[in-house]
Amino acid sequence: MTATSAAAEVDAEARSILERASAASFPPLPAVHHLLSVGVCVRCIFRMFGAFSHACSCASLTVSVLHSFLEEHDDSVKSGSCSCLSTDETCCSVCFGILLPTCHQDDGVTPFDDTSCIDIITSMVSQAVQREGYQIDEFSLEISLPAVVAANERAIRLYMKQKYGNENWFKDEIFSQQSMSVKEALRLLIVPSLVKQLGVKHGNNSFRIRLTYTHDDASLKLNSLLPNDRSRKRKNESREGTDTRRNSTYDDKQILSETDSFIHKTLEGIQDQEFCSLFQLPPEKVVKPCNLVISCLRSPIYIGGRYLKLSRNVSQSCWIIDDERMGEASVEEIIAENVSAICRSDGCKFHAAGREDIDVRMLGSGRPFLIEVLNVRSIPSANEVQQIAEKINSSEKKYVRVRNLKLVDSEIWSMMREGEAEKQKQYAALIWTSRPLTDDDLQKISVVKDMEIIQNTPIRVLHRRSPLERKRIIHWMEIEKVEGSSNYYLLHLCTQAGTYIKEFVHGDLGRTDPSIGAIVGCRAEILQLDVTDVKMDLLQ
Repeated sequence: MTATSAAAEVDAEARSILERASAASFPPLPAVHHLLSVGVCVRCIFRMFGAFSHACSCASLTVSVLHSFLEEHDDSVKSGSCSCLSTDETCCSVCFGILLPTCHQDDGVTPFDDTSCIDIITSMVSQAVQREGYQIDEFSLEISLPAVVAANERAIRLYMKQKYGNENWFKDEIFSQQSMSVKEALRLLIVPSLVKQLGVKHGNNSFRIRLTYTHDDASLKLNSLLPNDRSRKRKNESREGTDTRRNSTYDDKQILSETDSFIHKTLEGIQDQEFCSLFQLPPEKVVKPCNLVISCLRSPIYIGGRYLKLSRNVSQSCWIIDDERMGEASVEEIIAENVSAICRSDGCKFHAAGREDIDVRMLGSGRPFLIEVLNVRSIPSANEVQQIAEKINSSEKKYVRVRNLKLVDSEIWSMMREGEAEKQKQYAALIWTSRPLTDDDLQKISVVKDMEIIQNTPIRVLHRRSPLERKRIIHWMEIEKVEGSSNYYLLHLCTQAGTYIKEFVHGDLGRTDPSIGAIVGCRAEILQLDVTDVKMDLLQ
């Protein structure tokens, strides 16, 4: 096929689309021409009048082609020079160039030929995915537009109503019934090309590609026109001199970030009559296109298991006081750094079914935990999860061990939270008493079954916990004398979750009642404490 015949075929396709649109959903052709003349792009005209699905894949459907069609079918459209054919205003006054081949990126303006626009944008998306090293088998597309797009589209609709509202063909519902949003139109344009570029299917997937379009100048101007308390407050502060950063670029960016969703809500609450008094109809033509930022994000994945803490100088999470680290390491950091290395993530969040103090070991079957792994580039296989466990467990320092490590669903998070309040915990405590305990004393401790105690918030945590009274259950206790000593004993006990064991031993100056000291009638102190079992069916 020659270049001439190929061009003729493309032109024929565009004209066929125009013929169908003109016969079906278009308003009178002079109205279409008028939309072109006030800066509305071809694609916005088609989507506003319900014909976009036919035209979205036809790259040759340009302003000049549409104008040529109008010349042939409408005597009122003059041939030759026309304001709608001007190349000075390159952006649509409604979509700000989002559906047309020009967009701003961080490094400047990127112009495209109309036929290559979508392919070039999707190529940039593909490069972003490859640059970050994501491994994907499916994707979903998210699009964020500045509020000024919705405002200008409404302005065009109201302008058309003012100009053509008395004509028979015009109805208020003409837009609402047939219109396609800019987001929907862009999605129709870009998804097929993305599927081809990435080689994976599009769907409701945890891996999300986000196209964020912004137009700072137009958004700031729009914000200044809206009748909201926030704008009035900022204007008053500026007049009074209390807003010292008002004219800074940083402050403008903050305003845009804070108010974009608020602008959308404000626009929805403004009646048409007030809108017409606030905004220019039709909106002014746009020279500068939107800025486009491409970002990729995968929803968190969860890796769960049970951990054992074998050191009395390792905290559960990173603990820093006055810029000084407490302890040698933390369970969270040890596990998270090994997970992140395999998954190539942006970071991790550590969740556990309860916690133990830094000087308390976690033994037995371990404590259930989840690692929420953020924006992973690679979802680990079962073998890779096993490698993570082996690397943690083979560490020379032997601070932490993990068991039953595996990928889990996000639902297990709520299951862990629900089971946390109901679980029982077993402990082994080395205690000292101010006098040797008699057989009668030992019997008093051993016969305890489901004893209720009252604990006020311990003195040692009052600086970070509310002063509350808590009822807790001591399910059972066993005690044995440490061989070769008269005042040292090993106490085994099973309690309700949330019991302060240290305070249960020494009484916390009467804030826990009864306590071991109160039961045997002498002073009792706890020297060492281990958690020996967390009774939960989760992550066994």
